[in-house]
Amino acid sequence: MNGNSRPNGVNGHPKDRNLMSRKPSSPMAPTFMVSAPGKVIVFGEHAVVHGKAAIAASISLRSYLLVTTLSKSQRTITVVFPDVGLDHTWNIDDLPWHVFTKLAQKPRYYDMVTSLDPDLVQAMQPHIDGVSPHLTGEKRKISQSAASSFLYLFLSLSSPTAPGSIYTLRSTLPIGAGLGSSASVCVCISAALLKQIHVLSGPHQDQPEEEVDLQLERINKWAFVGELCIHGNPSGVDNTVSTRGRAVLFKREDYSKPPNSRPLKDFPELPLLLINTKQPRSTATEVAKVAALKKKYPGVTEATLDSIDEVTMSAHALITSENFDPSSEENIEYLGDLFRINHGLLVSLGVSHPKLEHIRELVDYADIGWTKLTGAGGGGCAITLLKRHVDDEAIRELQRKFEAAGFEEHKTTLGGSGVGILYPAVLRNGTDEEGGEEIDQKKFLNATGPEELETLVGVGLLDRRPEWKFWQ
Repeated sequence: MNGNSRPNGVNGHPKDRNLMSRKPSSPMAPTFMVSAPGKVIVFGEHAVVHGKAAIAASISLRSYLLVTTLSKSQRTITVVFPDVGLDHTWNIDDLPWHVFTKLAQKPRYYDMVTSLDPDLVQAMQPHIDGVSPHLTGEKRKISQSAASSFLYLFLSLSSPTAPGSIYTLRSTLPIGAGLGSSASVCVCISAALLKQIHVLSGPHQDQPEEEVDLQLERINKWAFVGELCIHGNPSGVDNTVSTRGRAVLFKREDYSKPPNSRPLKDFPELPLLLINTKQPRSTATEVAKVAALKKKYPGVTEATLDSIDEVTMSAHALITSENFDPSSEENIEYLGDLFRINHGLLVSLGVSHPKLEHIRELVDYADIGWTKLTGAGGGGCAITLLKRHVDDEAIRELQRKFEAAGFEEHKTTLGGSGVGILYPAVLRNGTDEEGGEEIDQKKFLNATGPEELETLVGVGLLDRRPEWKFWQ
């Protein structure tokens, strides 16, 4: 077996592990952190499969990757992703660097890579086979996919002389809920590795817009390569939203090419409830349902898909209009009405679920906002755009009802920042004194629950510390 997996403590409590028995970081390379958001489809799901437009936006639930550089004598890389049971170490010198001598040319960090190199995939396989032996079935598959994505990017972007490092990942995003968790992770890995090879500049206040765009495009391109390792044929939308933040309007008329996407830089930050039904669903099954309906009733189904497209473009027209004011009750109500209409059209296509309808009924009864399913439907998540000045007690009562029904509710915001970096991983915690409090691996792994994690790292729904910098 190449490298080694250490299952002890991954599924148990991280406090049980002797976390930092390794040598401390080299002062030449401080511990740093990168973070990237998840996403929801706001308008246009299913219609987008049939060549119509859709809008996807970032949410304030995020992934966080802590990078700890080891002393020069330590020639290993370790990935610790407790959310997927992954804790594995490889020796840098044992990795299949030789494969690049066979290739015409190793891809460079500025290259556009749109497919995986089969020779590299094959050479990596023995180094992936030994990952997470304590897991079985789907859980092991997810863990090994994450390892493959990381290792492919590390081999592509790094070199045999790379410093030994520990990459520790935490996330407040539910996995497998259609919220772009894998893309969020890939953006974090891409940004961290590009930072380590010194090709990311900034972000800083006076950075020219073209330079910002170039930096984001580099992160995004390599995050897409990471997604290729996990999904085989990703759309590229999730990693684009996670990298750039805010929202994108996208359309995919030719499935042999990436979608045509347009960033919506003025998309507003809006308060959102995200409710996970915890009902497993298959995207392929729901997509097939609509395809079968279209075959059976082509005219009616096409008209419904056209109506969904109208909803998407109406939202786009409002948000991009010169006089759009996200604090206006009238504008929020307009978007809320489009939420409701979009959901009704998706219900008519047969892709809702009784649990999604129960969420909608509870929200409608509480009269606090507008609800729609997001993603493929058939389970998964619903999103609620909140009305302005909603009573806190009404929200708490609704949360109690969600909990009683077995749903998982997250208060979040829509349309926030994309990828960001905390370099070094130090927060001043309200003082001007030199130094500050470093976020080390032990603190990072010991933070329990989303609130404690966000409070520690200083970015997310609750906080946005000035030490964090974003390319935007």
